[in-house]
Amino acid sequence: MSEIARPLRIALAQMNATVGDIDGNARKIREYLDRAVDEGAQLVVFPELAVNGYPPEDLLLKTHFLAAGRRALDEIAQHVRDTVALVGFAEHAEDVFNSLAVLADGRVQGIYRKMFLPNYGVFDEQRYFQSGDTAAIAQINGTTLGLTICEDIWEPGPPASDVALAGAEVIVNISASPYHRGKGGERERMLTQRARDSLAYVVYCNLVGGQDELVFDGYSLVIDQDGELMARGAQFEEELVVCDIDPSTADAARLRDARHRPAARVRRPSVAHIGVLPAPAHHESTEVGGPRAKPLEPDAEVYAALCLGLRDYVEKNAFQGVLFGLSGGIDSALTACVAVDALGADKVRCAVMPSPHSSVETQADARALADNLGIERYEFGLERLMGGYEEALREVFAGTEPGVAEENIQARIRGNLLMALSNKFGWLVLTTGNKSEYSVGYATLYGDMAGGFGVLKDVPKTLVYRLSHLRNTRGKPVIPMGIIERPPSAELKPGQQDSDSLPPYDLLDAILEAYVEQDQGREQLIRRGMPADVVDRVMRMVDAAEYKRRQAPPGIKITPRAFGRDRRLPITNRFKG
Repeated sequence: MSEIARPLRIALAQMNATVGDIDGNARKIREYLDRAVDEGAQLVVFPELAVNGYPPEDLLLKTHFLAAGRRALDEIAQHVRDTVALVGFAEHAEDVFNSLAVLADGRVQGIYRKMFLPNYGVFDEQRYFQSGDTAAIAQINGTTLGLTICEDIWEPGPPASDVALAGAEVIVNISASPYHRGKGGERERMLTQRARDSLAYVVYCNLVGGQDELVFDGYSLVIDQDGELMARGAQFEEELVVCDIDPSTADAARLRDARHRPAARVRRPSVAHIGVLPAPAHHESTEVGGPRAKPLEPDAEVYAALCLGLRDYVEKNAFQGVLFGLSGGIDSALTACVAVDALGADKVRCAVMPSPHSSVETQADARALADNLGIERYEFGLERLMGGYEEALREVFAGTEPGVAEENIQARIRGNLLMALSNKFGWLVLTTGNKSEYSVGYATLYGDMAGGFGVLKDVPKTLVYRLSHLRNTRGKPVIPMGIIERPPSAELKPGQQDSDSLPPYDLLDAILEAYVEQDQGREQLIRRGMPADVVDRVMRMVDAAEYKRRQAPPGIKITPRAFGRDRRLPITNRFKG
């Protein structure tokens, strides 16, 4: 370091990008730049692939998509004056790279290419990107910045350790890190450890917003070299997080703590030097730090994720509103609440569709919930329609006992009615099934699985109840207590209850978490005290239902292992256990 690092004002542009909307993303980036300059920021940091949106998937195979992104980046660069900007984009050079552009003085000053490409869970980056091979640093106002992208900092060691050994007092990480329950806290703990290990500030800017099944939660962070929190962005909200830091404290800490000197002598890392960036006007801050948003409680966090995921799916895909069947059960009740909180009551409609097996109580509760939320309600009696099916199938079904086939006709009639309304008015049909039901196949293909988006697809049944209780604590309770307290039932035959077909939900969810999310086998589950006969039964049901799940609509990921993008198993599969 040739001069003492001076205080630095940093702005983290925690923005909601839309995949493929390159013009819209670029416009939003320019707007954040203007706001950051007005705030006196000398460095403005944007999320990973902010120009293109994340994840672009097979759009990255289109050369014209990549070219449009580069044109937009060059235009953004011309807009960068009186500050330095770090912007994520998909770079098409000798290959395709997940890159960070350093913008200053109206042009692209340099580019860093992501070195670690995740290829697990929801990630598929090795399908699309070539990895970079060199860490990179740049200097601004006497401060050396180390440049990293998302997975680069999750991996212990290089490139984060390389830039620290090369003298970086500040390690910047641009990210598009998808949400699951507790992910924000996991990230903060990991970044705190990286800051302490590197004796450097960590500046972390994350994407926010919904993209198909994924939700990005923001939660951007600035952490100093001692692991102390300097700033934290809000969860699930766009925000410009402005924070003043004093990088000289990192340099002073390295003089006092010399543990990295041997490594720096022995291992001279290969690091690209982007150069000394045109220094914006120094902002004389009186103290370091920035806003520190308080993290949400665990269940409130999930509820907020569901609302954001639904809102962005509807708005980014230009649906006119949403529609779902309101049964008087707990799942459709929670779906209704999330829809209203996400979109407003004027964009939400429901259909109450009683069959001869529907109880008076559930139908009354369904109507009361719709009235409490102020949503438009349609009513369709199924008895006459069921009679038509019975007549059409009478000869073929003659001599057989009524069973599941007759029960599921009711669900499929409901699905047809909802899809008719969807086709006529352009409303997105929401399915209301939960993860517990999808896991064991307790759902009807082309019936209650018919729709365009599954709000609760990754929400276990026990969590559905907790979220419903949570929603009722916010102002006046809207979910009738009968819905919450009544034993759950599909109401497809007289006296039916879920417990007739399934273990108690607390036991079922415990088995499913171990088997589905943790990939534990039969013997491991039994050693955890779970009844062997129930374990065997649940495992059979999960395995047999794979073909159903493959046909389910997309839904919001909120657990570490969601069906679809996360958990991929063959339908034809004879491995048991």
